[in-house]
Amino acid sequence: MMAIVLVSGGLDSVVTLYYIRKAKKLKNLKIIFFDYNQRGLKEEKFCVEKISKFLRIPAVFVDFRFLNKFSTSLINKNKKIPKTSSNNLKNVKQGRKEIINWWVPARNSLFLLTALAFAESNYIKKGVKEDIYLGIKNEGRVPMKDTTKEFIKKINELVYYSVNSGNFKFKAPLINYDKDEIVKLGSKLKVPFEYTFSCYISSGFKKVNGKKIPVHCGYCESCMQRKKAFYWANIKDPSIYLK
Repeated sequence: MMAIVLVSGGLDSVVTLYYIRKAKKLKNLKIIFFDYNQRGLKEEKFCVEKISKFLRIPAVFVDFRFLNKFSTSLINKNKKIPKTSSNNLKNVKQGRKEIINWWVPARNSLFLLTALAFAESNYIKKGVKEDIYLGIKNEGRVPMKDTTKEFIKKINELVYYSVNSGNFKFKAPLINYDKDEIVKLGSKLKVPFEYTFSCYISSGFKKVNGKKIPVHCGYCESCMQRKKAFYWANIKDPSIYLK
């Protein structure tokens, strides 16, 4: 069985990759990473390169920087990031209001259809059928619409009308997992968590015991979710946080 895996370098996508390789025993894998000029690009790419090397899975780096030209997200803008507290994560009304801060217009749909084009190209050239895996899950109490089971169902319905050749499927095997469950699974699979990057911004790198490790800001919404996941999983968090 062959497969394409979208990997951002984040906790969810890296654990998904390890799950497919080590638990599901899929051997012929390819990683796709998208450069859309995100603020954490250098840290994300660094982690993907490390994971690619560890698992000996080839990675394809796709230039998607055009997306930055019309993105309204703080992930693409050099603006101050609002600090998130534990109470903020529980506030559903505030979450619905602030979700637009992190929303990159149509990002996941564009990524998936690009991966689908890659899969169809391989099928036409080599007769190889590859499903496409991604590490999305419902985040918090206010999920983005393109991280839901409904989204996966609808994007799979679109596949038939999007390709001329081949029968492909998008799969999100960890979509029903809570974040702490993903940390627990990653720990069982021996994921090197220090080489995953969840932060919305770039804070560079530090050396710890001779290893170069990406630094998380520690106060953006994604960092707070990461911290809480390790806490509730009761697993030591090897990440470096500024705050």
